[in-house]
Amino acid sequence: MKLLYIVPNINNEGGVARILSVKANYLIENLGYEVHILTQNEGFFPLFYSFNENIVFHDIILKGNFFQFFQSYKNSLKNKIKTIQPDVIIVCDNGLKAYSIPFILKNKIPLILEMHSSKFIQEKEISKGIFSKFFSNIGNTYKEIGANKYDKFVVETSESIKEWDVKRTIVIPNPLWFASSKSSSLANKKVISVGRHTYEKGFDRMLEIWKKVVVKHPDWTLDIYGKSSENSDLRLFAKNLGIANSVAFYEPVRNIEEKYLEASFYLMTSRFEGFGMVLIEAMATGLPCIAYDCPCGPRGILIENKNGFLIENGNELDYVKAVETLIENESLRIEMGKNAKISSQKYSIDAIMETWNQLFIETKNG
Repeated sequence: MKLLYIVPNINNEGGVARILSVKANYLIENLGYEVHILTQNEGFFPLFYSFNENIVFHDIILKGNFFQFFQSYKNSLKNKIKTIQPDVIIVCDNGLKAYSIPFILKNKIPLILEMHSSKFIQEKEISKGIFSKFFSNIGNTYKEIGANKYDKFVVETSESIKEWDVKRTIVIPNPLWFASSKSSSLANKKVISVGRHTYEKGFDRMLEIWKKVVVKHPDWTLDIYGKSSENSDLRLFAKNLGIANSVAFYEPVRNIEEKYLEASFYLMTSRFEGFGMVLIEAMATGLPCIAYDCPCGPRGILIENKNGFLIENGNELDYVKAVETLIENESLRIEMGKNAKISSQKYSIDAIMETWNQLFIETKNG
């Protein structure tokens, strides 16, 4: 079977790029699929993650104002699909253009929309004014109209279903891309977090929390791994908060499993999450996790007081208490770490990719 994935770009260290590399490689190496990936504006080079050499990459160049951009996207998309002739198309994009694809192609080829984010995701803080809310509501309405035109709508947790009024929805979680035989000792006075320095990831909230934590526990440190951003100078923010000596920032690394093993628990303060791949990665190495109950990935992964803590979104006081609890209670860390390791096993790649395999077969056959 021939698959075509449509995604804005994969030349980055983000979760979508990692998951697509894992799934595409598995489909080729274990299930015999032919996989094509279509990006835009040279979005497939250079690659950070490893993609199988048999994957066929395509790219379209999009420029100009809104109308020129959309017209170019429409024409280029039709031409590429006519050339590739896929059996099934999978769209991994939360931009508004993704919800236009069913109208462009008119369902001549089976379409799957694979959602990796919250419906209400924001790339930056928006105004609370009436016009901002008006345009936001229009955008969300258009998303639901477009999503309902797809043959299948795939979300990553059952909680995500509640955000959408979309038929033909199926839940398929992300697969765990590594099976760690090791577990952290949970003895190092170090906490870890992983993610891009963007508004949605909420690292500004994490630093505010850490400022309060180190007052009582100045011997603990926080390591943050992720792509820095010109629009978010977290290093300067940490300096202004007076915590620069207890926070270390690192660019993305391929051997992130080793970094999890050096830490004692994991922190997530995202404003929005479609799933939270980093949570199951951390859990696979035996780390308890603390996360805000944001829309809407963490609540589908964390079990309160078992493998971590799920904190009311924005409740900084409770979050600080949870961090201090794990710092001060080693036996609780160890118990939660064991439970986290067990919880991660349900994300086995073999089981999850068989679910995808069956979905592709059913979708192709109508």
